[in-house]
Amino acid sequence: MNAAGYLLEVKNLSVFYGGIQALRGVSFGIHAGEIVTLIGANGAGKTTTLRTISGLLKPKEGEVLLEGKPLTGLPAHEVVKRGVSHSPEGRKVFANMSVRENLELGAYLRRDRAEIARNLARVFKLFPRLAERFKQNAGTLSGGEQQMLAIGRAMMASPRILLLDEPSLGLAPLLVKAIFDVIKEINQEGVTVLLVEQNANQALHIAKRGYVLETGRVIMADDAARLMANEDVKKAYLGG
Repeated sequence: MNAAGYLLEVKNLSVFYGGIQALRGVSFGIHAGEIVTLIGANGAGKTTTLRTISGLLKPKEGEVLLEGKPLTGLPAHEVVKRGVSHSPEGRKVFANMSVRENLELGAYLRRDRAEIARNLARVFKLFPRLAERFKQNAGTLSGGEQQMLAIGRAMMASPRILLLDEPSLGLAPLLVKAIFDVIKEINQEGVTVLLVEQNANQALHIAKRGYVLETGRVIMADDAARLMANEDVKKAYLGG
């Protein structure tokens, strides 16, 4: 662990898409066992932050540290091997593959068959619907079921940290509640969670702390309860 005791630390990240700067010196940290949320408008840099942590994007400046050791510059599969799993925005399930094959892909770096079987049982406990749809092609699932599959696939890597990008996007309110209940359950089982979510109200309800991103910068950081009570946050993100 580093001096601040963070399991994951992001330091001064600057990221560009061509000539456009998406992140401008973003810094924050997550302690083991926390749920931390990043909130902000579309285009604020939330997804870019997750993609940079997981090795899908390379920063121009700054670094990502896991227990004080750099992840920056590692290929995405090495980041997964270190214990960081990413459930991406838009689910990105493999439509022409079965639920079983999608889940098995989540464990492709692992060789411990007995442990993989235990992970599969854990995913089915979290998402019983996936057990019922085990042989079905992922493309035939509903949006909610695909979201369950995307999270389940990320959990098959047995992560220490789970990066969740917009897990409630496009889902009916009842399903949103179910997904957030599962996120809490995953966290209670010992997985640290970094959550990006348009539904800031829901995100702050389950998070311990939050960071507010605006045009690629962290403009506010506080305990989730205090952010929910903050008038500026209410006006901008909570419909208050």
